[in-house]
Amino acid sequence: MMDAVKISVRSLVEYAYRSGSIDSGFKSTSSLVEGTKAHQTIQKTYEESDFAEVFLQTSYPYENLEYWIEGRCDGLLLRNDTVTIDEIKSTARNLSEITDETYLVHWAQAKVYAYIYMEKEDIDRVTVQLTYVHVDSGEQKKFQKEVTFTELEDFMLQLIKTYAPFAELRLSNQQKRNISIRDLTFPFPSYRNGQRNFAGAIYKTIVDKKTLFANAPTGTGKTISTLFPAVKAIGEEKAEKIFYLTAKTLNRKNAEEALLLMKENGLFLQSTTITAKDKVCFKEETRCDPSYCEFADGYFDRINGAVLDILKNETVMDREVISQYAQKHKVCPFEFSVDLAYASDSVICDYNYVFDPRVSFKRLFEEQKKRTVLLMDEVHNLVDRARGMYSAEILKSSFLQLARDFKGKHDGVWNTAKAVNQELLLIKKEHEDKDVAVIELQEKLLESLEAFLIQAEQLLASGDSSEQLLETFFEALQWVKISQFYDERFVTFISTFKSEVKVRLFCMDPSQLLLQTGKKYGSRIYFSATLSPLSYFREMLGGEEDDYTIRMPSPYEKEQLDVFVQPLSTRFRDREKTIDPIVGMIKDLVANRPGNYLVFFPSYRYMTDIYERMLEEDQAFSLIVQHPAMKEEERETFLAHYESVGENSLVGLAVMGGIFSEGIDLKGDKLTGAVIIGVGLPQVGLERDTMKDYFQRAGKNGYDFAYVYPGMNKVLQAGGRVIRSEEDRGTLVLVDDRFLTRKYVEMLPEEWRDFVVLDRSFM
Repeated sequence: MMDAVKISVRSLVEYAYRSGSIDSGFKSTSSLVEGTKAHQTIQKTYEESDFAEVFLQTSYPYENLEYWIEGRCDGLLLRNDTVTIDEIKSTARNLSEITDETYLVHWAQAKVYAYIYMEKEDIDRVTVQLTYVHVDSGEQKKFQKEVTFTELEDFMLQLIKTYAPFAELRLSNQQKRNISIRDLTFPFPSYRNGQRNFAGAIYKTIVDKKTLFANAPTGTGKTISTLFPAVKAIGEEKAEKIFYLTAKTLNRKNAEEALLLMKENGLFLQSTTITAKDKVCFKEETRCDPSYCEFADGYFDRINGAVLDILKNETVMDREVISQYAQKHKVCPFEFSVDLAYASDSVICDYNYVFDPRVSFKRLFEEQKKRTVLLMDEVHNLVDRARGMYSAEILKSSFLQLARDFKGKHDGVWNTAKAVNQELLLIKKEHEDKDVAVIELQEKLLESLEAFLIQAEQLLASGDSSEQLLETFFEALQWVKISQFYDERFVTFISTFKSEVKVRLFCMDPSQLLLQTGKKYGSRIYFSATLSPLSYFREMLGGEEDDYTIRMPSPYEKEQLDVFVQPLSTRFRDREKTIDPIVGMIKDLVANRPGNYLVFFPSYRYMTDIYERMLEEDQAFSLIVQHPAMKEEERETFLAHYESVGENSLVGLAVMGGIFSEGIDLKGDKLTGAVIIGVGLPQVGLERDTMKDYFQRAGKNGYDFAYVYPGMNKVLQAGGRVIRSEEDRGTLVLVDDRFLTRKYVEMLPEEWRDFVVLDRSFM
C-alpha cells in the first residue's frame, strides 16, 4: 500500500506557481470586503443545469506516493453538451490591465478542477473559464480555453513533479518523528510534585478533543508538562500539529529549550518560532518593497528551495536558525518563518497568529485545525489582548487629509474620504468636546467606510504608493471587519477634541469570539501561574460547562517565602500620606534583609513621588527606576543590575503590570524579594466603567470583573517573580489594607495566606 499525501487544489498550484517578489506593503484584500459577494453574484446568474461550489477529489499516484487532491470548484456549467469549469476571482484592479496571461496560477487552479472532473466523468474535452469581477463596478471579464484530457495529464504530471520533493521530505520527516516519539521518555529523572497529574490531564484533554483550564503555579514545570504529552499525542496519531501560543519572548525561549531537551533525548520533531517582523528584519527600515529590500525582491522564486534546505537539516527552527537560512537563500526571515509554520509539526508564536482576524493562519484548512492542539501559556494576558484584537478605531483627521490630497487627482477617493469626514463631523456636532460610550454601531459611517475602501483599494492595487492612503485604508478595513462582529458585547467610544474625532469599536467581552475561534481546533489548553480566580478566566476566555479544569498545588514549601502585609491605604486620595511610611518600610526591609528587591507601583506618578523622596535621603543601597517606553537595550540594562550579587543591596522601582512584573526570571540570589504597593486596580475611567456596567447587566459583579480581578492578576504576577526555583527563598511585602479583607485574602495563593501584619519592623 502506497503512503498517502493529502493536499488542496489551491495549496498545490500555489506551491508550484508562486514566483516574483513580496509586494510593497499592499495586497488586494477585496476578498475581505466584497470578494464573497462577487462570487455569489456570479453564481446567482448560473442556469438551472449549472452547479456552484462543487467538491472535487482525486488520487494521483506518483513514484512511491499517492496524492489525494481536493477542493471546491466555483462553478460547473453544463450547457448544450459542453462542460465549463468556472474559476471566479474578485479584484480591485482595473480589468483592462488583466490579460489571459496575468495570473497563471488561476489557470492552473481551473485546470486541476478540470482534470479531476474529466477523470471522474471519463470525458476528454472541457472548457476552463476565468471570470474576473471588479469589486466596485461589478464589471466582468472572462477568458476561456478548451483543454483536452491528454494535455491535462501532462500538466498534472509536471505539477506533481514540482511538489513531490517537498511531499517526500515531509513524509520522511513525519515517519522519523513518529518513530522517535514512540521511544521518547520524560526528559527528567522524575516528575515534580503534581507534575505527572498535570501532564496526564493535558494528554487526556487532547485525546478527548476537549478544553482544559489549568492554574499551574510557578515551578510546576508548565512548559515541559504541556509540550511532552502533546508531542506523545502526535506520535500516537491523536493530533497532527501543536501551536504553542504566548505573549512573552521568555516563554517562547522556554518552549524552544523544552523541545531541545527532548531532542537530546532522541526526539525528531520540526518546530518553527515566529518572531515579529520588526525584530527579525535584516534592513534598517522594515519596508517590504522589492526596490528597497533584496530579501523581498524575488522572494517567491527562492522560497521553495529555502524551505527544502532547512527542513532537510534542522528541527528546532528558532529566530537564529531561521535568520541563518534566510541570509543563505536571500529570503525575508519573517515571511520565511510563516511559510515554515505550515510545514512544521509545532509552531511557537504570539496569540495573534491564531486569534487575530487580521493575521491568523489563512492557509490552515478547517480539517487541519481539527487535528491541531493549542497550548496557550500565560493565558491571563489573552483577555486584554483579545479585546485589542477585536477592537478598531478611525480618526477624522486621516480622512480630511485624504480629501485634500486627492481633490482633482482621484474623484473616487476624494468623494468617499470627504463623505467619511462629513459623517464624522455630524458625530462631532452631536458629542461636542466630550467622550461618550454609545451602545450602537454607526451604520451610516459604516456605509461610507465601505465605499471608501472600494475606491482606495482600486487605487492602491493600481500601484499608488501614498503612505497616508495605505495607513488609512488598513485602519478603515479593520474597522469594517470588526463591525461584522458587533453585538451587545461591543460598545462604540466617541471622543472629540478640538477638530479631531475618534470613533472606536471596543470589544468589552471577547469570550464568544475566542470560543468561536478556539472551537475550530482539536483541543485547547489554557494555562497560567495566575489563572485566578479560575471561574473568572474560564468565563472571559470562552469556557463552557463541560470543559476540564485543574488547579495545581505549588511545588514549593510555604517556608520558602515570608509574606508581610503593611495595612496602609494606597487609594488615590491617600497616597500623599503613604510616601514616608513606604520609604521607611523599604529602608527597614533592606537593612534587615539585605539583597536585591523589586518594588511595584500602581502608577508612574506614585512611583515617581516615592523615588524622589528616596533620593532626598542617604541610601544604603543602589536605586534604579523604570522609565516609560523603555527600549529593549534599556530593559536589558535594568535587569543586568540584578545579575551581580554583591555586598551592596539593590532596589528597583517598577510599574505593576509592566515589562518587569512578568516574563522575567531572576533565580537564586538575583532577587531577594518584592514589594507590591496597592491591589493593582486599573485606572478608573470611561472604558472600565462601561465594562463594569456591561458585566453588571449580564448578572455578574461588574466592579470585580472590570477592576478587582484584572488588578489582582497584576499582583499575583508581580509576586510570582520571587520564588522561581526549588532552592529560592525570599520576602514578599503587600502594601494595602484591602489585603486584610476576606475578598482579597481568598484571592491570594495558598502559600501567601500565612502572612504577618507589619507593625514597624521585619523579623
